[in-house]
Amino acid sequence: MEVKISGKEYTMNILNGISLGVVVALIPSALVGQLMAAIKGFFPYATTIIMMTSFAMSLLPIITGVCVSLYFKLNPIQISAVAIAAMVGSGAMQPGKGTFILAGTGDIINTGLTIALAVWIALLIGDRLKNFTMLLLPLLVIVIAGGIGMFILPYVKMIATTIGLIISNITSLQPLLMGTLMGICFAVLIVSPISSVGIATAIGLAGIGSGSANLGITAGSFMLAVYGSSVNPIGTSFAHFIGSPKIQMGNMLKKPLLFLPVCINAGIMGLIGAILHIGGNSMSAGFGFSGLIGPMAAYAGMDKGIMSVIILVIIFVILPVLLAYVSRHIFINKLGWIKPEDVLLDIK
Repeated sequence: MEVKISGKEYTMNILNGISLGVVVALIPSALVGQLMAAIKGFFPYATTIIMMTSFAMSLLPIITGVCVSLYFKLNPIQISAVAIAAMVGSGAMQPGKGTFILAGTGDIINTGLTIALAVWIALLIGDRLKNFTMLLLPLLVIVIAGGIGMFILPYVKMIATTIGLIISNITSLQPLLMGTLMGICFAVLIVSPISSVGIATAIGLAGIGSGSANLGITAGSFMLAVYGSSVNPIGTSFAHFIGSPKIQMGNMLKKPLLFLPVCINAGIMGLIGAILHIGGNSMSAGFGFSGLIGPMAAYAGMDKGIMSVIILVIIFVILPVLLAYVSRHIFINKLGWIKPEDVLLDIK
């Protein structure tokens, strides 16, 4: 029996699967990466933990492929084929001398496009091949979807780089306006299919731009966590800022009005970051509060002492949380434009 899937449901399954895959693959490194790097001098096993969590990050395309497939209720053969095609098309797998090298997480946009095509092919074939399904379906999905993914990868990267150059031009503006815009831009990027870390790294975002970007992401993370705190489990709420608010990508596109409070809070925190000269580097920009990467990068450029720690606690935790509750009061309680159910995450 052929099951019909609407375009909206198809898109939401892809986006929700990608969001879930990001959580599974990236949160382990975000949680312990900075801590393990700090203690590896006297805790030798920390290096092994870093290696394991970094490996998990490189498996993002496969994990995402599996998560998306589960949303479509595919069978084991289809799931396996989609996952492999995702890895092939992601760009994370680089050829070496007689072997393969895992290079980062790959391009998440291209991964999503490859998965969307792989799932479509898997559903199109269905059980039409009868007894030959096990033999031919994986081959067709991997070669066609994975091959097309590899072909379009350079062009997708070019588009992402262009976006990065546009953002880079913002940094040439005066600091306060730049800080505000950086906070908004990266808060939007973090809940989109585009990799905020990839964009930041590609354009070499550093200094105040990096700090404002992280504060914008942090503001958006806490806001979404607070908005959904009454309908999401506490662990899921924590995942917004300990891990990544990208888990809300599907809900954001389903309810675009959510971008309004996210941009307002992110702009305010980006401006505050610029006023206080909160900095960072290209490797830290795009993480926000996740794994304490943003705060630790900011601390590296500040005077070492308790006062700097207090400032960081205020701007990376206290102010974003206060803004989140004020925003919830305005947009949910007073105006009624948004409901807590709009940010409900059905993660099973």
